[in-house]
Order: sequence, then C-alpha cells, then structure tokens
Amino acid sequence: MSYWTNKVVLITGASAGLGRCMAKTFAREGARVVLVARGQQSLDESVAEIRDSGGKATSLTADVTQQQHVDRLVEKTIETHGQLDVLVNSVGRSMRGKIEETTAEEFQELLEVNLIATVRCTLAALPHLTATGGHIVNIGSLASKSVGLFLGAYPASKFAMAAYSAQLRLELESQGVHVLLVCPGPLSREDNSQRYNSQTQGLPEATRRPGGGVRLRTISSDELARQILLATERRTAELVIPGKARWLFALSQVAPRWADWILRKKFN
Repeated sequence: MSYWTNKVVLITGASAGLGRCMAKTFAREGARVVLVARGQQSLDESVAEIRDSGGKATSLTADVTQQQHVDRLVEKTIETHGQLDVLVNSVGRSMRGKIEETTAEEFQELLEVNLIATVRCTLAALPHLTATGGHIVNIGSLASKSVGLFLGAYPASKFAMAAYSAQLRLELESQGVHVLLVCPGPLSREDNSQRYNSQTQGLPEATRRPGGGVRLRTISSDELARQILLATERRTAELVIPGKARWLFALSQVAPRWADWILRKKFN
C-alpha cells in the first residue's frame, strides 16, 4: 500500500500548471485530492481527468486572498473527508519590471498573493494537520533564495515565503508537522514566450523568457510534481531545482558582490 493511500491533499492553484500536475500525481498514488481555484470550469476539467484515470478528486472554488473563502474551503474539506494530511500552497504570481518603477501597491499585491494567502491557508489548516502529523508544502521559487534583474516585487514576496516556511519548520517540527519549501527554476509552459509581453516594454529582450533572462533549463511540471511528492513523503525540508543553484545561494551569503557578478553574467 502506498504511503498516500486515502490521505487527503488540499491543493490551491490546482486548476492548471504545476498545481494541476501535483493533483494528478498525488491521486495516482491513492490520495484523495481536493483541488482549489477560482474558476469552476477549469476545476471541473481537472477533476474529470483525475477521475477518468481512476483517481479520487473533488473541487472547491475559492479566492485564497479572502479569509472567508479560506475558512470555508478548509471546513468543507473536513466535512467531506474527515481529515487533512497535506496542504499545498501553490497559488502564486510572478512579474517583470524595473525596481525603481515598481510601486508600493504592486509590492502589496504580490505579497498578498505570494505570502499572505499562504499564511491564511496555513493557519486555517494547521489544527487539522497537527492532528494527522501532516505536511505543509509551500511552492516558492529560485527567487525565494536569490534575486534577479527586472523581477519587480517578485523576489521580495518569495523571500518572505521562504522566511515564513523556515519559521514554520522550526516551530512546528515538535508538533509532528512537516514543512517543505520548494524552490524551482522556470517551468515549461506553452505561453512562456508571450507571458510577460505586457510587462516588458522598455526592458531587455531576455526578460520575456522563463527565469527572467537568466540562462536556466526549464523544468517539466510533471517531473517537478513527482519530486515534490517524494520529498514530502521523505519529510525533506527544502527542494531546490536545479540543485546546483545552492552554490549561488551560499555564495550570496558570504560574498554578495561575487554572486551579483555571476547573476549579471548569466543574464542573457
């Protein structure tokens, strides 16, 4: 029997991209997945795909920047399944822009989506995760550990998620709750070449590409989802892909000027 058989996994941002891939991956291992997003149609399509493959899936529409929505989705999950074993905070948003032109309002907006929504969901789910000795999986970015050029408010919001994840890990381990921070590089997407067109006027051409212009191989969402599942089961603290990025993270702490030089060299 799989470790995941009949465990309940609640995934935000699950109607597309990595969130959807994680839902399918957990379901294939026998978990009961609850997919959360704002759009009902895309959720219905994701749930149908999982069920057609023999998996167990339900969905809830919610805007996780709204506290009442978060409270309701956790209550509904417990009402339906009686427990919660994993919370995956996958909702997030990136951006492009010069730092001197990024407004306080844009910082506030990204912090609300990339950090405060995670805090809302985590606090609502925590009593149930404590009861099951469960898992919190926070989807960060390489930008959770190292900044890049012309990423606007994105690194600040993802650094904040990394700090929150570390504090959760330190304080919740004694209660049996596992916390995993995932820091992936750019994901493969069909819209990668056009995704940031509206935000990159006047910026170097490289900023239109995945990773904000830093030369990195894109990662398959399916492969990343499999690695997240395994890291969660092993109760790993952090998952960084590509792993060699850890050398840059370490260098930025002891020799930040050198790290800046490497980042500028890699910006293409």
